[in-house]
Amino acid sequence: MLSYQHAYHAGGPADLVKHLVLSALLLALTRKKRPVSYFETHAGRGLYDLRGPEATKTHEAAEGFEAWEAAHNGLPKGPYGDALRVVRRVYGPGAYPGSPLLARAMLRSTDRMALMELHPAEHAALEGVFTNCLIPGPEPLIEKRDGADGAIARMPPDARRGLVLIDPSYEVKTEYADIAKLALNILTRWPEAMVAIWYPVLAAGRHVELLQGVSGLQPLIFERSFALKGGAGMTAAGMIVLNAPHGVREAVDASLSLGAPVLVGGGRRSRPPRA
Repeated sequence: MLSYQHAYHAGGPADLVKHLVLSALLLALTRKKRPVSYFETHAGRGLYDLRGPEATKTHEAAEGFEAWEAAHNGLPKGPYGDALRVVRRVYGPGAYPGSPLLARAMLRSTDRMALMELHPAEHAALEGVFTNCLIPGPEPLIEKRDGADGAIARMPPDARRGLVLIDPSYEVKTEYADIAKLALNILTRWPEAMVAIWYPVLAAGRHVELLQGVSGLQPLIFERSFALKGGAGMTAAGMIVLNAPHGVREAVDASLSLGAPVLVGGGRRSRPPRA
């Protein structure tokens, strides 16, 4: 399905969870000089305008990122805040980076990026963002194709240290189980990879199927709750981190601690829930 467009949800509390975790993972990967490989299976358009009609229609950014920034009286210090400042210097105060541009701001020119996006309009916008991009970093390979197929086709990469971000819309009920299988497939083909999976927590509780599907991979599970739209929709979001190197748990905890007061509950789970 290709109906989902992230511009309506960019900057919401669920995005804040994803980006605080992602920035910590990227910082951990780039502490050593060796090049890393970075993949995204569902890249989106890469750059959003929180003052645009889509974001202002849903008010999710106002309840998420904008409320968070206001609570901190600006962008706090740390990997996420530092990357946001880089983006704003180029694109202005209303600019909000999606995960591809956030990664570009944190990776080095010697690293490699591969971005998959199947939605025609989102893919075209993503290519536009990275055409003559003024933010230093690696030049990404951008492909208009199914994210799972595109990622698997390029594994293992030459630079064997790296990260795969899996961030689907979960429009299809079977995606929760499918994503768990994809993660296992990635690690079978690329055992050195770290895999990060974003997931929503909704009343139907289908995310439990995903958590149980990766339970044998010794996951780190970071989940935070929030108040969004009066609790009528998503009530929390999480990130599963697989094959995490030493020190990642503590780095992610430190980054997520900056999410207060918007990210008010949840916490790190030591294991997936039982059926």
